Amino acid sequence: MNSSLKPASVFECFAQVNKVPRPSKKEEQMIEFLLDYGRKLGLPTRRDEAGNVIICKPATLGMEDRPTVVLQSHMDMVCEKNADVEFDFEHDAIQTYIDGEWMRAKGTTLGADDGIGVAMEMAILAANDIKHGPLECVFTRDEETGLTGAEGMKDDFMTGQYLINLDSEDEGEIFISCAGGCRTTATFHYEDKQTPDNQFFASLCIKGLTGGHSGDDIDKKRANANKLLARFLYQELQKMPILLADIQAGGLHNAIPREARAVIAIPMGTKELLVADWNVFAADVREEYRVTEPSIEFHLESAQPTPTVVDRATGHRLIYALQGVFNGVFAMSQDIPLVETSSNLASIHMVPERHTIEINSSQRSSLLSARHNVSDTFAAVFSLAQADVETGEGYPGWKPNPDSHLLDVAVEQYKRLFHKEPVVRGIHAGLECGLFSEKYPHLDMVSFGPTLRGVHSPDEKLLIPTVEMVWDHLLAILENI
Repeated sequence: MNSSLKPASVFECFAQVNKVPRPSKKEEQMIEFLLDYGRKLGLPTRRDEAGNVIICKPATLGMEDRPTVVLQSHMDMVCEKNADVEFDFEHDAIQTYIDGEWMRAKGTTLGADDGIGVAMEMAILAANDIKHGPLECVFTRDEETGLTGAEGMKDDFMTGQYLINLDSEDEGEIFISCAGGCRTTATFHYEDKQTPDNQFFASLCIKGLTGGHSGDDIDKKRANANKLLARFLYQELQKMPILLADIQAGGLHNAIPREARAVIAIPMGTKELLVADWNVFAADVREEYRVTEPSIEFHLESAQPTPTVVDRATGHRLIYALQGVFNGVFAMSQDIPLVETSSNLASIHMVPERHTIEINSSQRSSLLSARHNVSDTFAAVFSLAQADVETGEGYPGWKPNPDSHLLDVAVEQYKRLFHKEPVVRGIHAGLECGLFSEKYPHLDMVSFGPTLRGVHSPDEKLLIPTVEMVWDHLLAILENI
């Protein structure tokens, strides 16, 4: 580890964390690592049936009468990599490097979401020079793909009065509310049809997009690769018969898709028209997204012919639905300058062995009724296109607490340390605080963390100086709560 990184104890712990594979839903190695870490420190350590880990640390001398504070972060990470990078997230260690004031990973997500929160908890557990009352350090599993760790937690797992969630991404901002969310899927069932004679097979690929978090970045006018690909296919379908041979687009439900690819078959005589339209389309999109997508790439190549293609009716219904479905900011809050409701068209994957094309999406809102509405909007479009649609139960939002003592202390200590006011706000992303507020209605909670950019993408990076600022702020709160 770079010896100039401060606080050294936190970055040393982060280096340990990044050696442990921890994909969402496959956190077994991380669970064992945390259990072993707590037991080696001689601290009460246990896991629950859902796979969450808690390590308890008694108060320092003279602080025994303070209320118990829960420090909480999630142990899993989003596993995204660039297409040309060889990496196995279930076995390989994340390779980090320093780029000026930023820490990055080599071609993959960095895992600072939320590995840096885990590292801060680990550093506090191991320290003997920090003043604090009784602590419960909680590490939840599977935050990124379903919040199943927080969902499965029993209401007696944590006993603290206050909870500090270390899973936010902008230093200087203290979060006091979050959006709820759900996933909606649509499945098309297709038949294989023999490819007609005299067809040109084309591979269409859009890549190099910025991507990002499907909640926190949804209002930043970043392009969605899936929607761009659907837009071109719909445009061309008005000019020529298109048969779909393959489509693989997007990735995780909580990431704005960065890459999309389809293989289509068209009559040989329309090849030149397709190529010309593709070049015009690429120029138009580059102009539309010249600020947010400076690295966007468009590739059209001939592809290997296939003996069968998706039946014409299903392929066309798919293209029409993808063009028609809503994506992006659905509504802004009427109370604060924040996205209220949104939808993200996350992935489109053809599964030949099942003869299906599966579309995944996520909807978010701080209002339950509005979340139902935007999910229904998605469902209606794909139901009209004769797909099977299913919406999950989702997870709740977290409402602000106007009488939060923890927030008062957090703001006061931030002002004392940095001589400026922090920003107190909500976030249009899912935080586990929403589920905690249901299970532990007495909990007084805030969320904050160091500055991260490009989360949920291989461009993820951590602003190094903000780690020390958050660390100092956290310790000040623990001493003064």
